[in-house]
Amino acid sequence: MQKNFVAMAVMGLAVLGASSEAFAAGKDGVAAVVNGEKITVAEVKKAYNDNPAIKEKVKFDDFYPRAVDIFVNSKLVAQAADKAKIKDSDEYKQQLEVAKDEIASKIYVEQQVDKKVSKKEIQKLYDEYKKDFKPEKEIKAKHILVDNEKQAKEVIEKLNKGGKFDKLAKEYSREPADLGYFTKNIMVQEFSDAAFALKKGEYSKTPVKSQFGYHVILVEDIRDTKPMSLKEIEPQLKAMLSQNAVASVFKEINDAAKVEKYDLKGNLMK
Repeated sequence: MQKNFVAMAVMGLAVLGASSEAFAAGKDGVAAVVNGEKITVAEVKKAYNDNPAIKEKVKFDDFYPRAVDIFVNSKLVAQAADKAKIKDSDEYKQQLEVAKDEIASKIYVEQQVDKKVSKKEIQKLYDEYKKDFKPEKEIKAKHILVDNEKQAKEVIEKLNKGGKFDKLAKEYSREPADLGYFTKNIMVQEFSDAAFALKKGEYSKTPVKSQFGYHVILVEDIRDTKPMSLKEIEPQLKAMLSQNAVASVFKEINDAAKVEKYDLKGNLMK
């Protein structure tokens, strides 16, 4: 319970500057001591490792200081609840029984889904994805975005005289120049039409107007898209199979059960 709270809280925080590996190691494996109770670095590390979405966005050294603060606050609240004898209250006992059923149900469904979502099924779905994959043309481009046509023409004139695109982008562009690879449907139509009409190494000889301003576009590469690797797409495939598996689990337990449903008048529902 605590690790999920920590992960969710840290996810919403801005990433800190990098800290040292020595700091992340803690003091003798201890991250904090709260009124005599220890919070270990291992607990913080587990909260980090159990949440892939966080690992993709935040380094552990950046996650650690904020997570320790949240662990400490969580521990303080838990200690305060113990001091107030919350666990002896009827409300706590009622909610605990509900929570027990929810946890048991969650674990059961997860275990059944894991049995159904095998590596073999994932590979089968991946093979279907590759078979049905249709390549599209994609380009790697840079652009210089300016406010008006006059500025765009100045940029083009300097390019015609041998000016360097990256240098002019730093001087003129309102946003980063490098757009990476993209297919035609990704960008607004005016931009895409102009960009995909260029050859590799060409830049637009006239300003390209869009809702964002005026663009000067440079195409650096043109290629066909390729299917993602199994490693790249496996999380999505597993999620798709898991949805079907969950539905299958519920159908199986419903089919095996005797269930009677009644309407508000007490009549047996069909």
